[in-house]
Formats: sequence, structure tokens, C-alpha cells
Amino acid sequence: MTPTSVKDEKGSSKSDVSELELFASDNGDGALDPVESLRIRRKIDCVLMPLMCILYFIQYLDKSTLGSSSILGILNATHLDANELSTVFYLSYLVFEYPQNLALQRFPVGRWLSVNIFIWSVALCCHAACRNFRELVVVRIILGMCEGSITAGFLLVSSMFYTRNEQMLRVGYWYLMNGTAQIATGFISFGVLHIQTKGFQPWQWLMIITGILSFMTATAFWFLFPDSPTTAWFLTPEERATAIQRVKVNQTGVGNKHFKKEQFYEAIRDPKTWGFALFSGISNVTNSISAQAPLITASFGFTYLQTSLLGIVSGLIEIFTIWTGVNICARIPNSRAYIGAIYILPNIAGLLMVNLINWNDRIALLAGQYLNGLGTTSFVLMLSWLNAVTAGQTKKITVNAIMLCAYCIGNAVGPFMWKQKYKPRNHVPWAVIGACYVSCITLLLLLRLYMSRENRKRDAEPQDENADTEVYVKQETADGEIVKMLKVDKGFLDMTDVQNRSFRYVL
Repeated sequence: MTPTSVKDEKGSSKSDVSELELFASDNGDGALDPVESLRIRRKIDCVLMPLMCILYFIQYLDKSTLGSSSILGILNATHLDANELSTVFYLSYLVFEYPQNLALQRFPVGRWLSVNIFIWSVALCCHAACRNFRELVVVRIILGMCEGSITAGFLLVSSMFYTRNEQMLRVGYWYLMNGTAQIATGFISFGVLHIQTKGFQPWQWLMIITGILSFMTATAFWFLFPDSPTTAWFLTPEERATAIQRVKVNQTGVGNKHFKKEQFYEAIRDPKTWGFALFSGISNVTNSISAQAPLITASFGFTYLQTSLLGIVSGLIEIFTIWTGVNICARIPNSRAYIGAIYILPNIAGLLMVNLINWNDRIALLAGQYLNGLGTTSFVLMLSWLNAVTAGQTKKITVNAIMLCAYCIGNAVGPFMWKQKYKPRNHVPWAVIGACYVSCITLLLLLRLYMSRENRKRDAEPQDENADTEVYVKQETADGEIVKMLKVDKGFLDMTDVQNRSFRYVL
């Protein structure tokens, strides 16, 4: 974690002794060796990326079990409304999102995530024993409560280990595991449909299989997932110092365990906080298409076995579009808003196809349905963009929590559009989704305009000769004896993007 700094009257500050030297500028006054920096990044990738990708795969696999189970018999077996259960899940996610973010700041990230995954794996297995709506509500509440830690935890860890451009690629890579999970869900659903067990239905086998996979992931995270560069078990002390110096350019710090009220208030007063939150909420109203996809595809005239396998194509499309989107943005500076907007345009084309093409032309209808999966890329770009333009640990967890709460609200209200009276064409929900697509494009461009103007404003500010980029910090023993003074770069002092006038927003 970053040292906790409290300025005294002379402009120096007190700090924790334990990890302070890792942040001292003396460790990195010279330019980093690019070969060594690349080696450290690859070492970080070898540990972090497999774990993050596996967990995001498991997360989506678990979250989509209800949608998959809807064509495996759960609706008839438990007499439930899948839309209501989906809403329960996201309302639980919403209620527990900010407490989860506070816990991620207070406790070791890896251990906290592993505890949540373990509880979630038990709850998932318990689905198989549920026989009615009330019992399923309980386990869905537990799932929603636990899942609130995953995306927020990954965003925090990504900002600690990677530069802003690297974060965009890595966020894209672990998020595209949702598409991989769709593929796996299709094969698993197809497989369990062929399991004939007396007294145990295919949807119950699906819950047990995914629950076991989640338990195995929880075990791996407990032992292997690092909490920050300062304590990463796979890095030597020298490599930890290099890992920290690598991300100095972010100007966002590396972590701080202390809650700062002034950062909290700044977060809720920051216009871009609510711009990103609004985008998150609106874009996830459209995410209801994913939950409805098996039922929509089946309504085109495909059998349940065909529907399970056709879901694989949606996963492939999501993988391809996210991978291309983040890589294009990585190669074109300050292009996040423009690329995100472009990737939403095929969704609008797909929406028109599903609503205007003859209902008997099921192949063309299916193509339109697939086109509606391309816009996921814009949400992924938003996640990495938000992470890159927010500094200060308390502000970051607050902004992430607000954005993810909006994510929950969007996902919670979206399913209620898909009412029986609108079937089979569903013109009303599709119209709402079309309005959401246009709104998302507008919000991306407005956010870019706002931050571009802020950058120009900071460029025009007179240079403060007293505003040094380094701060001298007192290193003290437990009894208050000063050991030495260490020069620490301002980017490591847990300053917010508003407080640090050297901070520039990536676009």
C-alpha cells in the first residue's frame, strides 16, 4: 500500500516505515530500463492474467446459469419467473456494492476475493436443492452479494500493476472471458441435456458442475492472487520497486488502506463520476438481451438443443469484438470514446433487422440478434477509461462503486421490458434498447469533451514554482525517531486527479 502521509508545518510528512522505501524516488530517479520493465510486466502477466481470466470466466458462467437453466427445465421445476430472480440478483449486487468496495480497500484483495468466491460456490451448489421461488431468492441474493467484489477488485489491482494503456488491454482480456464462458455454457448445457439421472434434472447438474469449478477457483485465489506490487509473492524486493516505478506515469498511486472523507466528497461532486455511472446504467439496460438470448433464439423456431449450441456463436463474436476494440484503442491515442461509439453502431443495425425482417426468415433474425453483441466493447472501454482517469484510492473505490451500482440498476430494470404481451416481436423493449444505444454514444462523446476541456484548462494554468513533483517524507521508527528523509514522487501520495494538477486525462 502507499504510505499514509500527513503534512506537518514544514511541508514534510510522517509515514509508515514498512513499505516506504519502495516508493522513494531514489529507487527510480533514472529512466527505467525498457527491457527490464518489459520483463517485469511479463512476469506480472504470467501470474495475474491467468487468475483474472479464469475468475471472470467462472463469474459469467455462474451468473448465466439461470438463463441457461431456463431451457434446461428450471422454470417448470420451480414455477418461477426468471426475470424476477435476475432482478433479485442485481438488487443484492447493488446493496452490497459499496460495502464490498470498502472491504477491498481495507482487507488484502486476494484473500477477500477468495472468501467471496468460496461463499458464492457454496450458494451455487445450493441452487440444485431449491424447489421454489423463495429458496432460489436466498441463493441469488448471496450470489449478487459476492459478485460485487469481482469487477471492483480487478479494476483496483489492474491500476496497481499496469500503466494506463496496459490497463485497457488487460481489462479487455479478462472481460472477453464472458464470451468464452458463453461458449463453455453452450457446450455444458448441451452435455447436461443428455444426462438422464432419476430424481436429478439437467439444470441441477449444471449448478453442481459450475459450483465445483468456483470452489477450485477460490482455492487458487487464496494462495496465488497478489494484493499489490509491494507484497507480490512472485517478485523480488528489487522487482517490486521496479513494478512500482513502472506505474508512476499513471499519477494514481498504488494503494492506500485509509478511508479519506475529502476524496469521497470529491468523487460525488465530480461530473464525470455521474457521466460514467449514467453510461453504465443505460448500457446495461441493453444487457437484458444477453439474459433473454436463449429465449429469443428459441422463439425464432430453433429447438432447445440448437439454441444451446447457437449461443456459442455469441461468445465468439464477443471475444473477437472486445479483442479488436481494445487493441485498436491501444494503437490509436485518445480514441476510447470514438471507438466505443463506433462499436455501438452495429447494434443499431441488428436492432432494425430483428424488428423489420420477416418473422419466418429465422437465419436473418438470428444474424440481427448476433449483431447486438458487438456493443459490449464500448462498456469494456468505459471500464478501463474510468480506471485511468480516476486517482486517489478512496475516490477510486467510491467512483467504482457508483458506476457498478448503476450497472446493477440497469441490469435489474432491463428484464422487466420483456413482457409476455410484447412477444414474439418484442417491439417495445427493442425500441427502449434503441434509445439506450443512442444515449450511450452521446454520453461517450460528452465525457470526452468534458475531459478534453479540463486538460486544456490545466495546460493553460501558470506553473507553480513551489509545486515540486517530489515530496520529502520522514521515515520514523515506532517510537517516533526519525531515521532519514526519503524523496517520494507526488504520484505515489494518494492524491486525486483533481488535487494533482499535473494529472492529465486520457481520452
